[in-house]
Amino acid sequence: MPFVLDASIVGCWCFRDEHDARAERAWDLLESKEEHALVPLHWWFEIRNVVLQAQRHGRVTEDYATQFLRGLERFAINLAPLPDQGAVFALARKHRLTFYDAAYLELAQREGLVLATLDEQIVRAAHGENVPLVNAAPDTI
Repeated sequence: MPFVLDASIVGCWCFRDEHDARAERAWDLLESKEEHALVPLHWWFEIRNVVLQAQRHGRVTEDYATQFLRGLERFAINLAPLPDQGAVFALARKHRLTFYDAAYLELAQREGLVLATLDEQIVRAAHGENVPLVNAAPDTI
């Protein structure tokens, strides 16, 4: 089953000093080639901004950033079509999320997919909307 992948998971992958079992589980799912991820359109820009900010703050080098982004290309990560803006606004308002974060939740909800995130505000909203989350345990996706 595919899953929705948010930028917090990918940010964790980018930084060698950050580790989280949920991020590792999402990595394993994509690396297995049995799963693919679905992401909202802004994800592409968001990931590159994370890498750019990391370069500016000296967390990664330009070479590392280039290699990291190139490495992401090996994964099956598909861009979703634009959502209904009303649904995203409704989730953002209800759960006090940014529009960007609500887009991840709306996508998981619309497609009936599991959501991979490390963002605690999105986690709480997902629980409130009964959207399942990628967990660390392999048997619970």
